[in-house]
This record gives sequence, C-alpha cells and structure tokens, in this order.
Amino acid sequence: MKHRADIGIIGGTGVYGVEGMKIQEKIRIKTPWGFPSDAITLATYENDGHELKLAFLPRHAKGHAIPPSKIPAHANIAALKMLGCEAVIAFSAVGSLKEEIQPGHFVLPNQVIDRTRHRRDTYYDEGIVVHVSFGDPMDANLAQILKHAIESLSLTLHENETLICMEGPQFSTRAESKLYKSWGAGIINMSVLPEAKLARELELPYQMICMATDYDSWRDHDHAVTAAEVMAVVKKNSDNAQRLLRAAMPGFIAKKGRLNTLAGSVKFGIMTAADKRPAAIRKKYNTLLPGYF
Repeated sequence: MKHRADIGIIGGTGVYGVEGMKIQEKIRIKTPWGFPSDAITLATYENDGHELKLAFLPRHAKGHAIPPSKIPAHANIAALKMLGCEAVIAFSAVGSLKEEIQPGHFVLPNQVIDRTRHRRDTYYDEGIVVHVSFGDPMDANLAQILKHAIESLSLTLHENETLICMEGPQFSTRAESKLYKSWGAGIINMSVLPEAKLARELELPYQMICMATDYDSWRDHDHAVTAAEVMAVVKKNSDNAQRLLRAAMPGFIAKKGRLNTLAGSVKFGIMTAADKRPAAIRKKYNTLLPGYF
C-alpha cells in the first residue's frame, strides 16, 4: 500500500481529530470487509528529529452518524492493519460503576466483559477456524506509555479496571448497572467490542483510553444517566484527550518498531487443515496476514 502509518488512533465520542499534529492527507481505504467508518486522517508528529506517523479514524464517523451496534469494526481494524500500524490506541467515553471514578477522570482498563448480543465479533468465521488468546485484552506496554503521559499532565488516572461492553444504544437499567457493579467492574461503554477482539485477531496490540462522563444508573439517590449529561462532560474530556495524545507521542517514538509483541500469534492458532482452507478465503486473509493461510 502507498500510505503507511506507525500508530492507529480510533477516536470515540468527542474525539474527532488529532489536534496539534501535522496533517498530511485524508484517505479512504477499501478493505476485504468494506469501507471503514470514515476517511482516515494521516498525520505526523515530530520531536527532536524523530517522526511518528499516525492514522486517525473516528469510530462513529464525522458528525457521530453511526450507532454502536452498526460500527464497521472489521473494516476499521483491517484498514489500520493495511496501513502497517504496529499498535492501536482507542478513545472512549464511559460510565462509572465506582464512586471514586468521577466524571472527568481517565481510566486504563486491563480487562473486558462482553455483554453485547448483536455483533459479529471475529474475522475467522468464513471457512477457516482460528483461535487466539484473549486472556489479557489490553496491552501493558501501551498502557505504561499512556500512564506516564496522563500523570505528566496531573490528570486523575485509574488503572487495572474491568470494562463492561454493553450492546446499547440505550443506557443500562438500574438492575443491570447494579449487577455490573456487583461483579467488581469499574466502567461501562458500548464500543470496546468487537474492536479489541478484532485487533487481537490481526496481531495488533490494543489499549483503550477511557474518559468517565457519568455514574451510569446504579446510584439510588441519583437519577439515571442521560445523553445530555454525558455530552456536558465530553467537551472537557476531549480537550484533555488531545493533551494526552500529544504528551504520549515521545513515549511512542521511543518504542517505535518494538510495540508489536503479538507478531506470529495468529499463525499458531490456525486449526483448519491446509487442504480444507477455501482458496478465496485464503486470499482474503492473506491481504492482512501474508503467508499465514
């Protein structure tokens, strides 16, 4: 492919660009799974003679036009892989399930619980069976870089939290919210899955940066969350997200070329015998993982 990038950035609610970066161009990529949510913005960050190439993609498209269950996650992750990204950073607004995680706080989750129901969540359901490890869905190396950046900005950070991914687009009932809280989960959103699973299936280290906007619906003394309340916090969070992204760039540059620790992991998870792999499917998958199939 003509265009290349080092890091893929997926923007969530309120994060629709990469401010302060040198914008190169916007491109549309057609993948074997169709087109991504929107055009991808290619940008560069330079520091002391070193350069990092970024590929930014708004998850919900410009203008927030795509609901959670309709996000073309397969095309989104495939496009970043085709650009040569060695890791993916994803932003997301989240609801808090703990009193101490206040609106405006940042969270770096390390675990995920899947409560989605209507989403295709694998690439490998078309004639070839592949099993990959997903025990640790987030990437510790990326989390460490982001942690240092958040702390350098004196922003409040919570680590090692479990993130519930619900179907949406409705927010939780009070009963659901209390159930998730009883499980020990810290935050809830509608977008980490299947995104994180698909990134793992393409050997892309993935870390989500979560920004709390509300307390979901578990507090008996409070009214249930509303979209209006969420959006009131989003603006402040999005400004801090841009500051965080810029602060993390030196850390990514320092690790450039050494961020992908998942290389080869899919190859050893292919279960289907070589003579049982359909030629058309082999060709499709080899677009992203050459020689594996």
